[in-house]
Amino acid sequence: MKRDSLGTVQRSRRQSLRASAAYGAVPAVLAAAYAIGTWGLPGRLPMLLVSAVMVGFAVLGWTTASRIARTRWWIWIQSAAAGVNLAGSAVLGIMDDGVAGPLGTFIPLSVVLLAIVVPPRAFLVTAGLGVTAYVALMVFGDTPPAGYPLVHGLGFACVAYLCLRHSAVLASLRRRLADSSRTDPLTGCLNRRGFDERMAAELADAERAGTPVTLVLLDLDHFKEVNDTHGHRAGDELLAWTGQELRADLRAHDAVGRQGGDEFAMLLPGTDVEAAEVVVERLRERLRVCSPASLGAATFPGDASDFAGLLLVADQRLYQDKAARVRRAPTAEAVAGARDGVRPSGPVAAVEARERRRHSIADPGWMSMTQTCVALVYVMLVANDHEHRAGMVALSLWGFFTGLAVVVGADWLSRSRLARPLMLAFAFSAFVSCAAIATLDGGVDQPLGIGVLISIPLLMLGMRPEVAAPVAMAAGGLYLLVGLQVGDLCGWYVTLQLLGTAAAATACALQGRAAAGQRRMLTRLSRVDVLTDVLNRRGFAERFAAEVADSRRTGRGAALLVLDLDGFKLLNDAQGHAAGDELLRWVAATLRSEVHPHDIVGRLGGDEFVVLLTDGDAFDVADNLRTVLAARIGASIGVAVLGVDGEDFDGLYAIADARLYQHKKPTPRYVRS
Repeated sequence: MKRDSLGTVQRSRRQSLRASAAYGAVPAVLAAAYAIGTWGLPGRLPMLLVSAVMVGFAVLGWTTASRIARTRWWIWIQSAAAGVNLAGSAVLGIMDDGVAGPLGTFIPLSVVLLAIVVPPRAFLVTAGLGVTAYVALMVFGDTPPAGYPLVHGLGFACVAYLCLRHSAVLASLRRRLADSSRTDPLTGCLNRRGFDERMAAELADAERAGTPVTLVLLDLDHFKEVNDTHGHRAGDELLAWTGQELRADLRAHDAVGRQGGDEFAMLLPGTDVEAAEVVVERLRERLRVCSPASLGAATFPGDASDFAGLLLVADQRLYQDKAARVRRAPTAEAVAGARDGVRPSGPVAAVEARERRRHSIADPGWMSMTQTCVALVYVMLVANDHEHRAGMVALSLWGFFTGLAVVVGADWLSRSRLARPLMLAFAFSAFVSCAAIATLDGGVDQPLGIGVLISIPLLMLGMRPEVAAPVAMAAGGLYLLVGLQVGDLCGWYVTLQLLGTAAAATACALQGRAAAGQRRMLTRLSRVDVLTDVLNRRGFAERFAAEVADSRRTGRGAALLVLDLDGFKLLNDAQGHAAGDELLRWVAATLRSEVHPHDIVGRLGGDEFVVLLTDGDAFDVADNLRTVLAARIGASIGVAVLGVDGEDFDGLYAIADARLYQHKKPTPRYVRS
């Protein structure tokens, strides 16, 4: 079972606690400025004191976030702090003009802010506290205009829900990308990075608890001959079968990793030397059917006290096992049996291309639909006799159906180059419609006036700041224009609504940017080979599909090169896996330096590399690569040309792999650097 390190979890908790504390101070700071600016009115000193208490709680929450994050009760403490903030906002509103006053929006605005930082399961408590505080403000504050609490309550509830939903989607995306970045795409086992992280965590736990941990290394017998005799496709199927069998044999808290090529590693927490011997023999018998292997085990703390020491001891015992056994390559029947025995593995970190973009496009559409539904409810239930009822209904229906069109077309828009201009046109239409509805309703201080501003936080959360910020500023300008031109407006009301919305928008933009940074990092890790820093199997497949589609569209040629190092297994056996790893890194760096920057280099596993050429003669490039790589190791290279030898990766790979073995030298060699 995969898990984050304790430090990562606590860091995430600390960030959530500090963000909720900082956002909780926003209403207090704005209320303090309002109290000072209207000092001549009654109750300003108590209002200032309440604001000071709220700021004090926010500062306390910020400074103690690290300690709170280490406790089991951190969510409840965060919820209690949110309750204090919401109660303070209710008291401030009661001291002023109630729900419809300048401070009346602080409670729903605080709920929106908390929706982007509080964990979903805790947000239910936060939402309940927000409803309670808002009801108290309605009961004990001044009487608002008819429909005002209905529109504001429902409107902000929709925004909070959509922000929470968007944050949950992004969190799910990050979790799946994190899993993907730690998983070998061929076997479903942990990759080198994921295994190393898991090993470090288990060793730390074992050291604290005084329990043993066993590391088992495994190397398939004569796996190179499987590739050379039956092709890389058969080798891949044998590796997938091996990973499947290893995972099936171990306990839920054990871990299996693919270190590279035909090398696997197993982590057995709580397993001592005697139990490890039983596990090793059981694994040997299980794999003997299709992929016999040599194994070596080392146990903490008896054999070594750290990961590097365990690796060294286990590697030494693996080679002792190789020398003591009669090793034979898997037979054709065994290879066929592995092919037939491979079962499709469950989806690992299934992350669709353009998934985040599709959600970010659909969310403004959902926002438009929900807000126009709120406006329609208000018109039908409260303003049924309003003189501009027909106009408000018509504008609301326009907003609903344009939002519906965006939601329905989100997938198409996510793939279209017209997405940005069309979404900007939609945003312009939505905000102008909201401003028109607010004008017909009598101004921005009337129930429907908040519609001009209410979608800005969600917009900033889901879109890139350079795109969303100008739209948000234009919406704020529309709000100010309507406020100055329509109705008898209090300047403080407009100012506080604009400042509160700006604070929420800034918070959402910061959260969105942080999530985007994490997403980019995890996306790269999930698609880049940990050892060589070139694309892994997953990353190369995605780039290949995109580049081939572009080549077909532009008429530009492309070719696939499949490379296999000659005698790499002999180097590993003679000089150890560290020497093999160093050579693989050199090969990857050499390939990248010898092809054009826009060509794509990937490592499919072991000593098998692939290159997608988009320029130049592929056969000349292959000859040049053989010459350059010969400085340290021989390489066999197969070439397949797009449109001549195949139209997709599988077809090109099969042709290139066959040509690779036609030119493979009979005597593999390696050159010591």
